[in-house]
Amino acid sequence: MGEILALVEARLRTALGEPDARAAVTFLGTDRIEVLRFVDADAGLVRYATLGMSDRPMADPTAALADPVKGPRAELVLSVRNGLADTDKVLRPLAVLAATPQVEGVVVAPGASLDVGEPLWPGAPFSSVLVAESGGLVEDLDLDEPLDPVRFLPLLPMTSNEAAWKRVHGAQALEERWLANGTDLRDPLRRSVTLD
Repeated sequence: MGEILALVEARLRTALGEPDARAAVTFLGTDRIEVLRFVDADAGLVRYATLGMSDRPMADPTAALADPVKGPRAELVLSVRNGLADTDKVLRPLAVLAATPQVEGVVVAPGASLDVGEPLWPGAPFSSVLVAESGGLVEDLDLDEPLDPVRFLPLLPMTSNEAAWKRVHGAQALEERWLANGTDLRDPLRRSVTLD
């Protein structure tokens, strides 16, 4: 299945340019997950993308047997403002999130919350992320039938208050609250949006 990851990396390079750094993490009983870093100097952003999560399809946790071919495939993309915090320490938490389908048997999809249980980087007010819709920054990658396409899912860091509010009101309500308040979701030091 290595050819899938080669196609995924090519799509990332087409959309984001050449990565200036990469790190690999392997957890016991899981495939290797890489995290690539892309610096967009013009926009003042750094983007982190996982590579390895899409090598196998995510399995429905209620299925008796995981299908080795069919099922959703995804990689995760996080964008933050460059130089405001030590965001390079997000590499391991991102790899943990990317390994979640293999470790916990969950399907990562838009609207889902993922939590690493510790700050995403030193001093970060976030330990969880909201999974957003794919198709914006990096286009979905179609694979040959019967394989599902690889979706590149943006991650939006959430404060603990936002994560709790989202559990009650839903992902769309939180996204609308962010939009209404002009929240800069790429600010690695931002405070929680006003919640009622």
